Amino acid sequence: MQDLRIGIIGVGQMGADHAERVVRRISGARLVAVSDPDLPRANALAESLSRPAGIAGATGSAAATGSASAQTGSSAAGGIRVIEDPLALIGDAGVDAVIIASPGFAHAEQLMACLEHAKPVLCEKPLTMDTESSLRVVEAEHKLGRQLIQVGFMRRFDPEYAALKQLLDSGELGRTLLLHNVHRNKSVPETFRSEMIVRDSLVHEVDVARWLFDDEIARITVHAPKPTSLVANGALDPQLAILEMASGAIADVEVFVNFQVGYEVRCEAVAEKGSATIGLGVDVLTKRAGQWGGAVPEDYRARFGTAYDVEVQRWVDATQRGEIDGPTAWDGYAAAAVCTAGIQSLQEGRPVEVEMARKSEVLG
Repeated sequence: MQDLRIGIIGVGQMGADHAERVVRRISGARLVAVSDPDLPRANALAESLSRPAGIAGATGSAAATGSASAQTGSSAAGGIRVIEDPLALIGDAGVDAVIIASPGFAHAEQLMACLEHAKPVLCEKPLTMDTESSLRVVEAEHKLGRQLIQVGFMRRFDPEYAALKQLLDSGELGRTLLLHNVHRNKSVPETFRSEMIVRDSLVHEVDVARWLFDDEIARITVHAPKPTSLVANGALDPQLAILEMASGAIADVEVFVNFQVGYEVRCEAVAEKGSATIGLGVDVLTKRAGQWGGAVPEDYRARFGTAYDVEVQRWVDATQRGEIDGPTAWDGYAAAAVCTAGIQSLQEGRPVEVEMARKSEVLG
């Protein structure tokens, strides 16, 4: 089986990380093209990743599609092409599958283009910026009669989360009643506003709750306690969300994106016969000079690097089989619906019902 030829849209921190991952650690795939509005950044990344011997062969692919790419405003950087227009990258005959790591506002158009060209796609969250456009994406995919979209809720691929899911599904602890979640970042850019904490950070725990409970979220309340004084942009940070499941179970989530200490993600499941906690970071616990402790990661790449590797490898393997192996477009739509209600709750200071289409009516 030939390697899957991957194009990546958006090469900021996340996209560049995925590009390095595909080149260095993923088997059965090779990076052939990138697209980003910041052309110098895209060219520098393509050049740096084209140097190792492991990328050998991409030059031939670029040459084979050279005349087409010349018409779409692309340039070659040592074998990995830089295509200025992301829609041209999606439509390029030399690209088999796409990773979307662009800002959320661009996702709807780019996902629709992937469906139009029948290109399998791994889309970083959010699926889109709102419930309505997410539902349109789900409906468009359904009309094709084939699932092409996988959403980047990578916590499902983290070994600790996977082990927790397996334990809860086994029934060993009885029914799961509560989830307690903590999601903290060391810092975020000043442009990261209050609603983005819901849409871009809390969204992970929204998917975790749906996945671990195997249930939909019926109501969300987002509380804004006294904000940190260490952020000048007026963001309501931290936030505390209460997710009420359709079954009556409850999940709470603390999201604090300017925690200053480091990156920390924890989850405790409380069940009828016991509890289970992950994300304690106790792999390396030191005691010395009358003190004990350990290191707190700087960002998500240290905590979830393995999860991203597993996610992308399984996506590649499934794509080669003509399948997907992870969160679907429906999962992305459900998360968007919850976050839309969450932003309304944050703005209005009250619980908000989650409005969603019936899955059976949309997907049959």
